[in-house]
Amino acid sequence: MVGGGNLFRGRTAAEAGMDRATADYAGMLATVINGLALQDALEREGMQVRTMSAISVAQVAEGYIRRRAIRHLEKGRIVLFVAGTGNPYVTTDTAAALRGVEIDAARLLMAKNGVDGVYTADPAIDPNARRYASISYRDAIAQNLGVVMDTAALSLCEENDLPILVFDIARPDAIVQAVMGGSVGTLVGPEATRLAGAAE
Repeated sequence: MVGGGNLFRGRTAAEAGMDRATADYAGMLATVINGLALQDALEREGMQVRTMSAISVAQVAEGYIRRRAIRHLEKGRIVLFVAGTGNPYVTTDTAAALRGVEIDAARLLMAKNGVDGVYTADPAIDPNARRYASISYRDAIAQNLGVVMDTAALSLCEENDLPILVFDIARPDAIVQAVMGGSVGTLVGPEATRLAGAAE
């Protein structure tokens, strides 16, 4: 699932006075732009990519159809989901959780920029903040840890037993470690909450 916050944030525009639904649709279009840029970058590396949009932009992306997306994955193609769910008032976090459940993903990777996991407090404010190696869905929701994802998305992942790995995309080899199951970031799932560095 491709986001668009670097170009346009619907919530921010709505807070500034823009009609919320219109702002959210503009945000969806921003994700399409980012999706096309990412598609091009991946194709230049020799990968087969399909971009699927939840809103109709037939000239630049396929419409999202679940069975077609699964077929692309079965053929070894990378599938980029853009335009969220196609509905205003729904975050890309929730869209990512929904698509992950729909395609029967093994894990949802939440790539953050400059955030290497989930902490007991904001590490920029509290020098004693510690990173969780793992945290349960319930604890993440109860502690209102918005850095993971919004509550609706967390609940959807919990209901469908879809683990979430929160990691810093800017760290060298972080994406490789995340995909290969290495020790990186914070795993959110049914597991008991455990701080990084704590005894097993």
